Amino acid sequence: MDSPVDGNHTVVTGFILLGLTDDPVLRVILFVIILCIYLVTVFGNLSTIVLIRISPQLHHPMYFFLSHLALADIGYSSSVTPNMLVNFLVERNTISYFGCGLQLGSVVFFGSTECFILAAMAYDRFVAICSPLLYSIKMSTQLCVQLLLVAYTAGFLNAFSYVICFYSLFFCGLNEVNHFFCDFAPLVEISCSDTSIPAAVASFSAGFIVVVSAIVIAVSYIYILITILKMHSIEGRHKAFSTCTSHLTAVTLFYGTVTFIYVMPKSNYSTDQNKVVSVFYMVVIPMLNPLIYSLRNNEIKGALKRELHRKIFS
Repeated sequence: MDSPVDGNHTVVTGFILLGLTDDPVLRVILFVIILCIYLVTVFGNLSTIVLIRISPQLHHPMYFFLSHLALADIGYSSSVTPNMLVNFLVERNTISYFGCGLQLGSVVFFGSTECFILAAMAYDRFVAICSPLLYSIKMSTQLCVQLLLVAYTAGFLNAFSYVICFYSLFFCGLNEVNHFFCDFAPLVEISCSDTSIPAAVASFSAGFIVVVSAIVIAVSYIYILITILKMHSIEGRHKAFSTCTSHLTAVTLFYGTVTFIYVMPKSNYSTDQNKVVSVFYMVVIPMLNPLIYSLRNNEIKGALKRELHRKIFS
């Protein structure tokens, strides 16, 4: 894991992930639980993507973004979960220096992309409710593709900045990362070089992504709420609000946990709490998103019934 530099120091070439727990019984229990969650995540999100692709009734901007949200969820969970599962079964949880940088970049890429996809979905709901007669014109295929390109480009740039910051850190001797994946904060803690600039750059990059996407979502829903309150029909209000509930639930879960981890003062919670919340937003939420959208969306449930009926009786 280390290579000698001189008589007193070594350069770290790999890291030991301390993981969630040292209890062997609890490790087996967590392995089974997280494996089941991961299988449901992959199956649920892949099913969502396939259903949207094969159902003409779902060829709308909202479901176009939803299919890419499902893709981001698969990538997000897959960045850490398979390695976490392996680490539950081995005594020493190791990851190479290159593998650590790759994992960090992958996590940041899919996480940042998800932020902007959620923002694009909020804008889509804003146009659908506030300008329904112009919806097909404003939410053109070209605009949807452009919004998606912005999401992936922002994700790539944020991931690139994190990876550059990671490779600018110097590690000597201490190589135990107090987490179950290569998160940037615990890596900074064990670095023996000046971390002020890398930490500031990473914080600014992540903060920019979160703040911009959160502002788009907040402004969109402020206008949506104003529009709904102006409606005279109770049925119209209910119908308009029902089209947003799935997205609002997904946004609340994702941004709530991200805020807990990256915005709240570190003194307010322990490292163990940090790990538990990280498991929730990196492993559990990607599983919940397809369930939220399928259980609360009549169009998706209808499309699923039609496709199952067609497969069974064709």
